[in-house]
Amino acid sequence: MVKDKSKFCRPTASEQEVLNAVQIHLLTKKSDLERFDALIVEHHYLRSATLVGEHLRYVAVYRGRWLALASFSAAAYNLRYREQFIGWTCEQRRRRLALVANQSRFLVLPDCHCPNLPSRTLSLLLSRLSEDWQQRWGHPVALVETFVDPEYFRGTTYKVSGWSELGPTSGYGRCAPDFYQAHDRPKQLWVKELVKGACQKLRAQSLPPAWVVVEQQSIPGCSTKAKEIKTFHDELKALPEFRRRQSLGYPIAGVVALMVLASFCGVIRGQRDLAAFARTCSQGQLRALGFRLDRRTKRVRCPKETVFFRVLQQLDDDLLEKLLWQWQEKLLGPVQDGLIAIDGKTLRHARGIQLVSSVGAQSGHWLGTLAVADKSNEIPAAQRLLDRQDLEGKLVVMDALHTQEVTAQKIVFERGGDYVFTVKKNQPMLYQSVEQKLQPQRFSPSAHAADPDVATGT
Repeated sequence: MVKDKSKFCRPTASEQEVLNAVQIHLLTKKSDLERFDALIVEHHYLRSATLVGEHLRYVAVYRGRWLALASFSAAAYNLRYREQFIGWTCEQRRRRLALVANQSRFLVLPDCHCPNLPSRTLSLLLSRLSEDWQQRWGHPVALVETFVDPEYFRGTTYKVSGWSELGPTSGYGRCAPDFYQAHDRPKQLWVKELVKGACQKLRAQSLPPAWVVVEQQSIPGCSTKAKEIKTFHDELKALPEFRRRQSLGYPIAGVVALMVLASFCGVIRGQRDLAAFARTCSQGQLRALGFRLDRRTKRVRCPKETVFFRVLQQLDDDLLEKLLWQWQEKLLGPVQDGLIAIDGKTLRHARGIQLVSSVGAQSGHWLGTLAVADKSNEIPAAQRLLDRQDLEGKLVVMDALHTQEVTAQKIVFERGGDYVFTVKKNQPMLYQSVEQKLQPQRFSPSAHAADPDVATGT
């Protein structure tokens, strides 16, 4: 027995006129946005117009009449089937998630229903979404997602519009950056690529040039495992506490460990970026850092900017450096490099602060860092750094700035090492002296007087 098929409902002439003439408007005026939110609260089954993160609101209009509403916002943080569909890693997802947008609301207003209007509206929306997103938020969109509640809808509009149903959600809603609460109402997950091969590009080692800005703007996140953080935290427990009792909810060892981890991830701008990095830590990571539980929320608290500011102002640099050396030696073993490189760099976004660092050129061991004093330069800082180095039988490499007599004497006579320096013409007397010594000349006593390259005895 053949089952009855659903009858195709052909639009009437007037309905076809609506489909041909409908237009999509991006809402920007305050009055339009307020009207949009009010209609969503009144007619949408979720009764909420709240949007998260980057977002846009649209309306489908026919001869000045609002027919349908749609809004797009930031994508869900973690969806199992979406991650499998794209095939990217957790770190790639964290840095590239802004290239995915979520269609958070879609509503055809009452008394405005006609055949094919939802799919026609959706097609017009997606044709302009990426360009509008670029103009408003500074980057395009590569893929869109949405959720369909199967108790109310079947997702027919998305199916006929070329979307792919990936599977049900797990039935949890995100209530905090790393906390999910069960709502026991799994929804269907639908996605659509706005760019051909979007998934392949999202999981590639490097993004297309037009998308790179998303990674550049992403906040570095802490990807270190809680167990590894706990090990590092224990190494820093020797740091003395110098703050008031009220600050002990964030032990000094945990705060410093967090700052070191942040520097490894590229955080370089001070306490504001450190606080933003801290907010990316999970509850397990915060517990591993030794931070205390908030009795009211029953969650481990996250340090704010003021915590980092106080620690940075009063931290004992020499003791911290010693502890970091010990930790590095446990991880990498003792330093056995015969070649030591010393160089200075100016920190970006740090108001001209310069650092001079020493590194084992073969193994990459960090051997120490000193800040350049105010109204000074790298030369005396490098000389003080040499006083703290074990250079016996080792070769030190430095750039032309450090081609100084005092520096050379310190390396050879005081520390027992050798050096390779670069000589430039900005030191004319030294340059001339070296140039003369390196001219071809006879090797006494038996080289040929006319040609020093001729072998002895020829």
